[in-house]
Amino acid sequence: MTALEKATGDVVLKFEPFVLHVLCQELQDAQLLHSVAIDSGFRNSGITVGRGGKIMMAVRSTHCLEVPLCRKGKLMVSEEYIEFLIHVANRKMEENM
Repeated sequence: MTALEKATGDVVLKFEPFVLHVLCQELQDAQLLHSVAIDSGFRNSGITVGRGGKIMMAVRSTHCLEVPLCRKGKLMVSEEYIEFLIHVANRKMEENM
């Protein structure tokens, strides 16, 4: 709260979830890993094939959180709401583990 009181610009609370990039030798390997990731709840996972044929599988969760708190130095939410957001972000971090 002390840092927010001193803010002069925009402030956003942002939590970014777990991401794992795996370089795969074969497309079939990436497809198998993608299926496992999706079935395990990592719904934002995907496969990318580069120009040189490099096959990259990204395992990503959906546990993101991005909430504006201040606008031009003015606090836009209550301290109680910030405490709630911190609880939510900490819970998401536990889910990441």
